[in-house]
Parts: sequence; structure tokens; C-alpha cells
Amino acid sequence: MTYVTLGRTGIKACKNGFGALPIQRVNLKESVYILQKAFYNGVNFFDTARGYTDSEEKLGCAFEHVRERLFISTKTPSTTVDGFWRDLDTSLKMLRTDYIDIYQFHNPDFCPLPGDGSGLYEAMVEAKKQGKIRFIGITNHRADTARKAVESGLYDSLQFPFSYLATDLDIGLVQACKANNIGFLAMKGMSGGLITNSAAAYAYMSQYDNVLPIWGVQHDHELDEWLSYNDAPPALDDAMRAVIEHDRGELLGDFCRGCGYCLPCPADIPINMAARVIYMIRRLPYKRFITRSFQADMEKIENCLHCNACASRCPYKLDTPALLRSNLEQYRAFVAEHLDEVED
Repeated sequence: MTYVTLGRTGIKACKNGFGALPIQRVNLKESVYILQKAFYNGVNFFDTARGYTDSEEKLGCAFEHVRERLFISTKTPSTTVDGFWRDLDTSLKMLRTDYIDIYQFHNPDFCPLPGDGSGLYEAMVEAKKQGKIRFIGITNHRADTARKAVESGLYDSLQFPFSYLATDLDIGLVQACKANNIGFLAMKGMSGGLITNSAAAYAYMSQYDNVLPIWGVQHDHELDEWLSYNDAPPALDDAMRAVIEHDRGELLGDFCRGCGYCLPCPADIPINMAARVIYMIRRLPYKRFITRSFQADMEKIENCLHCNACASRCPYKLDTPALLRSNLEQYRAFVAEHLDEVED
């Protein structure tokens, strides 16, 4: 089994980190089963967030009796000190623990620093003094904010999107974290579903000995796939490189990562789905994307108010309205070619 040491934290984690966002979509019994199965098969790092509805509660149910044998990271989206403490106390209660291994600011639009007037970083330091958290982390989708956190030297970990669709800028962040002894947690290792070859995704990550991928797991068969790589890790051989290069050629560019920070849309457009649908129909079984209800959702693009709120919130600076319009035109053409397969 391959392990990753998360920088100065000294946390030694199985290369397969468990991303607990998806388990909010399954019931408590099934979630506890999946979480415990992961743990008893070697997974020892679990990432969740206050914003993932009941995910923390499910981790608490699964791990209260083995808490000292694993690592938990969670997050607060709060931008106020009072909210920070409320979130932290709630997370501790839901997780049924008296400490959190890595407590992270959840995608703030600025990098909290001492003396910036927000009081947030000072609250983290106080929480650490009280023993409620062990290490201070931050998650982000904005490269400039992530870079500031790394350069500050004040953060023990950074969680940032990273996959084999990474740009040189993304790889630079990984290298900067290693140089500064900061743990790097890789979210969206499957690029929100655009990457469909988990073996290639794992093999790519294996190049970076300081990167801990956080794979989102919802189903038992998904977990089995990741667990199989603990004992037989896929090699980054010529065949894997060919898969990666093919996907990079097809997907790199101004593509939507599906982070959802563009939402909500005042015109009720499901932006993070509509902005990715052209890739989805090419890479996944497409019939579910051409049902009449799905078509109705896509046609909401016609109701765009051109307020540009989505573009202003996009951490990747995409021209979201233009992307949606282009996707709608391509989508209509695809549906026209498959009219005999459309289902209600």
C-alpha cells in the first residue's frame, strides 16, 4: 500500500483519500457501511465539510469507536468569527469527536491572514490552542488565492483541484507545496466526472509523492475499484500515458470543472450541468442526457438574463454565458441526430 505524508503535519495517509461529499446522497446505513468498509481495507483519511449536509454526521456514526486510528478533515465556509466557532462546534458534535485533524477554510474568495481585519486566521490559531483542531488548512478553486496561502507559510495544507488535466500553473502549486512542506490534498481527481479511467487517474497521481487524492465515493462498486489499487497500483506506463494524452487533447481548454460556484442562477439555468453536457454526451452513456426533462433544462439557457453573475463568480474566469450558448447549439444538433432514442 502506498502512503503520502502531508507535509509538516506528519500525517501519513493511504494514497486513496476518501472524499465524503457524495455520501450525503445515500442513506445512513449504506453510508456507514461504505465508510467502515473503506477504513477496514486501509483507507485512513476522510475529507468532509460542514456544507455537505449530513456527511459529517455519517462519519461520526461510522468512526466514533475508532476515532484515534484515522484522520478527518472538514471545512467551514463562514466568513465571520462567530460563524467560524458555530461551525466548528457543530462539526465536532456531528463527527462525535473532540478534535479535527485538519480544519479548512472552505473556498474563501480571499486568503485569511493575521491582521486582515476578518479575525478568521486568529480564530483558527485559538481553536488550535484549545486542542479542537490539530492543523490549519484552506481549500480553493482560485489559483491566486491558493498561491497566497502557500506563500504565507501559515497554512499546513492546501486543497485544490488536481488531475491529469492539470495545467502548468496547477503543477506549480503542487511543487510549491512540496518546497514549503505543505500538505497537498487533490480534489476533483476525476475532474467532476469528465475523466472516466480511474486507473489512469491513480497512475498520474502516483508521480507526486506529496499529493493525497481525495476520491469522491458514493457506491460500493466505486469503493471496490479504488481499494483494488491499494494492493495493485496501476503503473504510469506507455498505455496509461496514451490514455492521458488523448483525454488532455480532447478536454483541455476552457472547460467547466463543475464546481458549482456559479450557482444559483436567477433564470434557474442548471449551469454546472449545462456547461459540461457536451463532454458528458461524448464520454458517458448519452441517453440519460437527451430525455425530454433534460432537454427542458437545457432550453432554460434561452432565458439567460445576461446578468453575468455566473461569470463573475467563476473561479476559472470562464465566459459562462458564451459557453452555455455554444453548448445549447451543439446539444440541439446532437439531440436532432438521436430523436428516435429520446425517452420521457
